[in-house]
Amino acid sequence: MKKVFDWVTIKFLLVGIVNTIVGTTVMFVSYNILHLNYWISSAANYVTGSIVSFILNKNFTFQNKDGSWKVVLKFIINISVCYLFAYGIAKPFVRKMLSGASLNIQENAAMAVGMVLFVCFNYIGQRYFTFKKED
Repeated sequence: MKKVFDWVTIKFLLVGIVNTIVGTTVMFVSYNILHLNYWISSAANYVTGSIVSFILNKNFTFQNKDGSWKVVLKFIINISVCYLFAYGIAKPFVRKMLSGASLNIQENAAMAVGMVLFVCFNYIGQRYFTFKKED
């Protein structure tokens, strides 16, 4: 347990706060003000947040010195898989749980649930795949 929750975890969570503020703003403005659909709005969140996340997590959280494109490719794979799993699970789950609610409420709630799932999946992926320290 100590290996999973340590100073790296705390730094990841701090970076996550920044990503959440930036990405959530982009996502909910896209959906509620620009009236873009669920997938475009949630994807806009992760394109924007991923750029911030890569820079901060690579340099601050995991202090990864790898300058190759391999780490960028691993990051893109991780973000993509986590996004598809998190939002793919969230939408049908929330739709079933809130079946009597309007589509707007269902999709806003699904985006919020998707964010929580994404954080969990993404932490595991970044720590143990993308920025894993080679022994």
